[in-house]
This record gives sequence, structure tokens and C-alpha cells, in this order.
Amino acid sequence: MPGIDPSLPFLPVRIAVLTVSDSRTLEDDRSGDTLVSRLEAAGHVLAARAIVEDDADRIAERLRSWIDDPEVDAVISTGGTGVTGRDVTPEALDRVLEKTIPGFGELFRMLSYQTIGTSTVQSRAIAGVAHGTYLFALPGSTGACKDAWDGILATQLDSRYRPCNFVELMPRLLEHLKGGTAP
Repeated sequence: MPGIDPSLPFLPVRIAVLTVSDSRTLEDDRSGDTLVSRLEAAGHVLAARAIVEDDADRIAERLRSWIDDPEVDAVISTGGTGVTGRDVTPEALDRVLEKTIPGFGELFRMLSYQTIGTSTVQSRAIAGVAHGTYLFALPGSTGACKDAWDGILATQLDSRYRPCNFVELMPRLLEHLKGGTAP
């Protein structure tokens, strides 16, 4: 039966939160606030937070800076995953990802379907890994952030979750590089 094994230690993950928006500020970024409150309540560390406009170059630049930062284990972005002309977060992630995690988007849309029905097909939520850093791109609504955190990330970013989780794989994400260990 899947679940938390209380006999294992909890290992906090250092998570950066990126809001992609042309109009939000830190004062009114409810989706970013939702992610920050949930990750901190779970015992993780907010490594950084930023808001970047809907521009693939600027999003990719911010992601690269966090990917290169040894103090960031994962990035969760919110916004820019729809189908309009300004929604370019998945394209920005495509520029930096080394490996995709297709199951993340599939599971997110399944969970989201239970909340918003067929409107979930408009989401291009994706995830992957770049230079040992997990990247998760979520829609910009607070509901989507809650669905993704509560339904996927809360357990997959918990080192005690069994049968397996993203955290236990972190030391092995750079095996393809010379030396094979994370910095």
C-alpha cells in the first residue's frame, strides 16, 4: 500500500517558485502564495521566488539560473501553460529540459478533470529534469496549484513516501555526467 513510512527521515527539498505573468506582483500572486505556503507547511525550504513575464527567453533564463544554483533542488512554476499566444512556459522548459516526466502532466490532468472537467485538456502542465534539478510547470490558477501540490508533489517530494519518490532519486540525477554525483 503506498504511503508515508514514518520510520524514514524527512529530507527537506529546496524549492524555487516561479510565477509567469504579465500582470501579477508579489502582493497579488495568490498562486505563488499557495505553493509557498504548502511547501513550507510540508517542511521544505523556499530557496527563491520570482515573477517573470510571459516571455520564453526570460523564463528560460530564470530557469537556467536556478538550475545552475546548487541551493535549488526543484523549481515549481505557475502560469503560462495554456494554449493562448502568450502561454509559453512549456516552450521555455523545452529549451532547458534534459529529460521529461510525461506522467506528471498526465496525472495532473487526471486529477484536474475531477475538479474542472473537460476544461483540463487546455492545460499543458509538464515536468522534467535539467542538470539534476526537477522542474514542474503548473497552470496559473490557485486551484491548479492546490491540485498539483496535494495530489502529486506533496508525496513525490517527500523522502518518506513509498514505494518510491523523486527525492530518493536526486543523488542519481547526474549519473550521466563525468563523476556521476550531484554537486
